[in-house]
Amino acid sequence: MSTVTLAPSAFATLFLLFTVIPLSTTAVLDAYYYDQRCPQADKIILETVRNASMHDPKVPARILRMFFHDCFVRGCDASVLLDSTPGNKAEKDGPPNISLRSFYVIDDAKAKLEPACPQTVSCADIIAIAARDVVVLTGGPYWNVLKGRKDGRVSKAAETTNLPAPSLNVTQLIRSFAKRGLGTKDLVALSGGHTLGFSHCSSFEARLRNFSSTNDVDPSLNDVLAENLRKKCLKPNRDANAGEFLDSTSSIFDNDYFIQLVAGMGVFESDQSLFSDYRTRWIVESFARDEGLFFREFTTSMLKLGNVGALEDGEVRLNCRVPN
Repeated sequence: MSTVTLAPSAFATLFLLFTVIPLSTTAVLDAYYYDQRCPQADKIILETVRNASMHDPKVPARILRMFFHDCFVRGCDASVLLDSTPGNKAEKDGPPNISLRSFYVIDDAKAKLEPACPQTVSCADIIAIAARDVVVLTGGPYWNVLKGRKDGRVSKAAETTNLPAPSLNVTQLIRSFAKRGLGTKDLVALSGGHTLGFSHCSSFEARLRNFSSTNDVDPSLNDVLAENLRKKCLKPNRDANAGEFLDSTSSIFDNDYFIQLVAGMGVFESDQSLFSDYRTRWIVESFARDEGLFFREFTTSMLKLGNVGALEDGEVRLNCRVPN
């Protein structure tokens, strides 16, 4: 297993975004929200995330995915952190989220923040800040996270069906993102988060056998990659944890994901479709050529994603796993 590459210079490369953005819910997020309320918040979260990443190289990809899965269902309200109860199956137990991990990192950050700033920093903001930190710690761009989200009280596993599936085509992906106020460029830029990704075979094995009436294997899949994946994933003898990294530099946040798509090496059908479709191909090609452009567009899109459904009238949970 490769280790997380820490980038000492990453924090020096600042894409400073101090904008205050009004939300459709009338809530307002502010880069300076905790400057007076809890000035040590960012430092506490960064130290927690850094320590966890050093002990487990899977943490960065898991935290980044957690942020996306939280914001895409009910908006960025930390509903993905709530535990199921006897009367309610929560988001984290919905089929697309069964493989989400590293909730303990958010729990640890919250446990350190409460004594320092009681009932001040929301769990939703912790996820958003942690997502930025894992990008920076793996060599990606820095941005000023807009803060002031409140935590929601509702979490329903049934709503996780709204998460984009790895088998969607570009038309379906564009529609899904548009429902959250995100455009086509946001779709491609945020998909670049897969540069840190790993997937189990179950998410892409449909591409490897009986793909269609005319093709056993998805014809858009690179022949060498297809053979490699078939060896790893086809039942009955595969390892329970078998899968594939979504780019060739899995511990580094870079533009290799897009380079892989140009080469036909996208693991997910949805990923490779971004290069196959004329509406998104040119964006993929531009990000593959210019890593700096990808970094700038990624930070812009992460700010927009962090804006989705942010609550003004929620709460600040004392424990991220249960409502107050």
